[in-house]
Amino acid sequence: MKKIVFLLYSSFLSACLFGQDYNVSLIPDSLKLNADVVKRDEEIHVSIKSMDKVIIKRKYALTILNSNGDAHARYYNYYSSLEGLSDISGILLDASGKKIRSVRRNDIVDMSVADGMSLMLDDRIKVHNFHHKQYPYTVVYEDEQQLKGSYFLPQWSPVRDIRYAVESSKFIVETPKGYTLRHKESNYLGKMNRVENGEVVSYQWELKNLKPVISEIFQPSFNHFLPQVTIGPKEFYFGGYYGNMSTWLELGKFQLALNQGRDEVPDEVKIEILSLVEGIHSPEEKVKKVYEYLQRNTRYIGIQLGIGGWQPFNARYVATNKFGDCKALSNYMVSLLKVVGIKAYYVLIKSGDIDFGLDESFPSPYFNHVVVCVPIKNDSIWLECTSKTASAGYMGTFTGDRKALLINNDGGHVVRTPVYTSNDNLQIRNVKGVVDEEGNLQINATTFFSGIQQELAHDLIHHVTAEQRENYLNSNISLPSFKVNKCEYIERKDRIPAIQENLSITATNYASVTGKRLFVRPNLFNKMVTNFPNAERKYPIEFKTSYTYIDTVVIAIPEGYIPETLPKDVSIKTTFSDYSIAFSVKKNEIIMIRKHIRQKTVIPNNEYAIVKDFFDKVIKADNSRIILLKNDSTAH
Repeated sequence: MKKIVFLLYSSFLSACLFGQDYNVSLIPDSLKLNADVVKRDEEIHVSIKSMDKVIIKRKYALTILNSNGDAHARYYNYYSSLEGLSDISGILLDASGKKIRSVRRNDIVDMSVADGMSLMLDDRIKVHNFHHKQYPYTVVYEDEQQLKGSYFLPQWSPVRDIRYAVESSKFIVETPKGYTLRHKESNYLGKMNRVENGEVVSYQWELKNLKPVISEIFQPSFNHFLPQVTIGPKEFYFGGYYGNMSTWLELGKFQLALNQGRDEVPDEVKIEILSLVEGIHSPEEKVKKVYEYLQRNTRYIGIQLGIGGWQPFNARYVATNKFGDCKALSNYMVSLLKVVGIKAYYVLIKSGDIDFGLDESFPSPYFNHVVVCVPIKNDSIWLECTSKTASAGYMGTFTGDRKALLINNDGGHVVRTPVYTSNDNLQIRNVKGVVDEEGNLQINATTFFSGIQQELAHDLIHHVTAEQRENYLNSNISLPSFKVNKCEYIERKDRIPAIQENLSITATNYASVTGKRLFVRPNLFNKMVTNFPNAERKYPIEFKTSYTYIDTVVIAIPEGYIPETLPKDVSIKTTFSDYSIAFSVKKNEIIMIRKHIRQKTVIPNNEYAIVKDFFDKVIKADNSRIILLKNDSTAH
């Protein structure tokens, strides 16, 4: 009986909801140009019934023009104990808009959102794919979600990727009369339509005929220039708790309520911690000792069931079981520091991509992670409590340089995590090498990495096997034919952590030999490879991090060779980068000194020519070669 009902519903869906003609020939040429996908039609309908009941109905049609768009043809949506998902239906159409087949219930895959590090998760995902490969084709899907709360409300982002055009998309939100719906438009040029109909208020946004975005090198993230609408409640219900997010202070009070009474540390742990810091007077040293205790005695395991996705397990639970997720471990760290008389704060943050963090003008739960902040004498120590190898005080690319919500006794306060400058992010390399008459090169390279620059080396030390590290080094050094004979790492943990890497490398046929001449490119490791095309620039150029590279290379050359051609020294200064490289040959040694300092900045698109000119000159200088000539008069 259920199967019959499903088939009847599917037929009704095809005939009524998607009666629109999806013939590919009807797509305007301006939308197909440079597109992999065209969103033919979309409607997201959000019905806020009350603080504890929200219904989201979604239907959309995508035309896939080529294989690059196949990933978008896959249907997926999430659900959990607090978010239901039902009425999933869909059809596959050929280029003329004729139906090929419908979604079959047995083809919908239901699986856990497993991350490999979680003990318990109630988040699940339903997935479907027609796996069609005859282009162009169109997929049409519909589903419905039921939210048991209004803490999370959907965002309207009609453009999902580059080379993604939109023919039509609508976002409709219905609320009871008198309900306060907060909303923010970004890069939306249309006008929101608000209509009152009895006891229901409807808000509608619409987008039509948006051409695809073409990717440009070093462009800002999509959220800086693509249309989107964010909505949020004033008052909400979530997992048995009521809250208010009209301000960040109020939203922080909600998290404060979730954390209330969860800082009790067992007596035996208190004794151990107090003994650990006995005789230490520096608050910073105390924090370091307690943080290292946390790293030694706990491990990260995700436990996220219902409200547990936002409420930490209490400190006693973590102390007893020796594990927890980011919430539990951070709450535990705050509790341990309280034992030694140091005030620390639980901080909600959006980790990962720096471009999609907290919007200070629109309070909303943008977060996916928790860290700890310890204010000390006009400074703060930031702690990543899920890592067993990170340095106390270091945030790095995962959580650094972004706004976050610090939970104080009175509620939430927007703060900024550490920003790392070009003086922090260093890569200083000293290379000693010997080249023979056949062009083979033996190298000993010592490199000092700090700040963001040391993150890769940190991973090579702590998160891969010796074999994986060897394979990486032997495939990612920019030498034509080489082997890493020996590698060694020395790590210094600090607020700006540092690592020294020592490598011994043999590079065969590195220098070209032609008759009496030896052609050597002395810039062995750090070559600029970014090419800027000769094209009109649409978007600004954004450099998201600052850094300093300094390379000193000394290569001993065979006896009897003298320089025939020596490259000119180059020095370039701009508002965003300083670059210099110098070459010399002294006492049978080639000496190259290269320095490149880049600053985090955003450069207007009308200055693209300046940026391109800089990169072109750097690429040319980096690939300079020295021609050595064998001097027969000195050969004997």
